[in-house]
Amino acid sequence: MADDLTQVHLSGRQIRVLAHPLRLRLLGRLRLAGPATATRLAADLGTNTGATSYHLRQLAEVGLVTEEDRAGGGRQRWWRAAHDMSSWRRSHYEGDPEATAAAEWLEAFQVSRFAELAQNWRRALPDEPASWQETAEISDYLLHLGSAQTRAMLREIEEVVDRYRRLGADAPGPDARPVALYVAGLPRIEGGT
Repeated sequence: MADDLTQVHLSGRQIRVLAHPLRLRLLGRLRLAGPATATRLAADLGTNTGATSYHLRQLAEVGLVTEEDRAGGGRQRWWRAAHDMSSWRRSHYEGDPEATAAAEWLEAFQVSRFAELAQNWRRALPDEPASWQETAEISDYLLHLGSAQTRAMLREIEEVVDRYRRLGADAPGPDARPVALYVAGLPRIEGGT
């Protein structure tokens, strides 16, 4: 069975370091593709090795990435993500305006990243296999819930997601590929559409 998902609840220092476009991309790449060298990451992300090395060290200083020992690795340093996922609550940073700004930046980045992934899927859809064309979807629901009910619903969704994450790790389907799943339980603000 797959190992348990490791999660870090970002401290103020960690969220301030992570709120940087290249650092976020580096951490995401390590989580998605596994351990890599700064040289490999630079090639994958279209940046230079010096910048990549610098930002990996910044992430390492706050415990978000770690160096990995590799036999026969020579002088090359291998890096891996220290956790499978990061979480935060903006309320944890009250009294720390820089951490609060970093949380706001990360939230805005998540929304932009979702829009980008959805647009990429819509463009690629005609060339995708029929099985994926009929499977992938974007849905929205309008519910009338209290905050405790919404919190309970989101915890239940996390349990279902974790069950399928384990299934994908232990027994992926024959056409398995990375699937981005975004869940948002947001109160509707009047004046919105």
